[in-house]
Formats: sequence, C-alpha cells, structure tokens
Amino acid sequence: METKRFIGGILEANCYVVSAKAACFIIDPGYDPNRVIKYVRDNAFAPEGIILTHHHSDHSGAAARLRKELDCPIMIHREDADKFREGADVLLEDGDVLETVGGKGSPSGNVKLVVIHTPGHTKGGICLMAERDRVCFTGDTIFNADLGRTDLNDGSYEEMADSILNVVNKWGNDLTIYPGHGDPATMKTVRKINLEFLEIVNGN
Repeated sequence: METKRFIGGILEANCYVVSAKAACFIIDPGYDPNRVIKYVRDNAFAPEGIILTHHHSDHSGAAARLRKELDCPIMIHREDADKFREGADVLLEDGDVLETVGGKGSPSGNVKLVVIHTPGHTKGGICLMAERDRVCFTGDTIFNADLGRTDLNDGSYEEMADSILNVVNKWGNDLTIYPGHGDPATMKTVRKINLEFLEIVNGN
C-alpha cells in the first residue's frame, strides 16, 4: 500500500490517497481537488471511494467535486451523515471493511481498511486501520502531539476519553498514525510526546 499526502487550507488539513496496484481510496479531501484529481489521473488509479473520517469542511470540502470528476462514492459514518450537506453514498459502521477490488487475492495487492468508530471530536468520527501495513488514518481523533478538540457542537470530551482509553491506547507501539493534521508518528512516539493522550491514559 502506498500513501500520498496532500496538505491544504489555512488549517493545513491532510488528505491522503492510499493505493495498491491500479486502485485507490481518497481519505478526507478538504481542499485543492485539482491536485488530487491530477495525481489520481497521472497514476491511472481507479478510485473506489472517498472516505471521510468526519463531516467538518476542512476534511470534506472537496469531496463532492471529486465524486463528480472521478465517479466514485462518498463514504461517512452514519452518525455524521446528516451534517454532510452534499449527501453521502455509503453510510459506514464500526467494523466495516473497505477493500479495493484491484489486486484482490494477492497478500499485498489491495488496500484494506477497517472502520473504527472513535467519537469525541464528532459523533461519527472514525479511524481507518490498515492492519497489514501497521498504519491507521486517525482523522481528528488523535494527532502526533495532541487530540482533536471536543468543544464544537457535536464534540464530547467524555466520548473522546472513552475512544482513547478503549481503542487508541490498545494500539501497539509499532503502529504509525496518519492524522488529519500534522505529521505521522508511531504510537511509541505518541506515548512519549502527546500530553493530552497521556493525561487521559494516566487518569490525570
């Protein structure tokens, strides 16, 4: 699995194109649809879905344009669907498995992402786990050095704390997170520098 990151907008949000062979998923296209479209077409990828980790516009603003230009569905967790005004095509649930069709049958020939519901930043916030590649796309649940904010309309510190304690804290140190803002980091690094994460885990 290959991962290409695009950074866009005043909030410097991350969009990822994850690919294997000729197929890809697009994760959190908030800005600059033309750059993503060019990358997909230059590499002759067949995009099989636009996956939104949550509904906020810095992660979803370019999704409708990409759906139109690239002819692929928009996917979002059902609890965030009503807040995404452009309308989603696929409603996701915790535990759903998203796989690209291209390359199936080969151990490393397709992209396989498992949906993990991690509310806190929004009600329908999700992470996308690529277990085979030891990578997780975490949206605005957790960044390398802090956590997603919980003071917006559908945020909840209690739900965030539960997601951190019962989901994120169970991830191994070798796992690399690709967050919605900022640089990737291993969970080993997160456990050293992410003070908000440590505050919840240590019960402070």
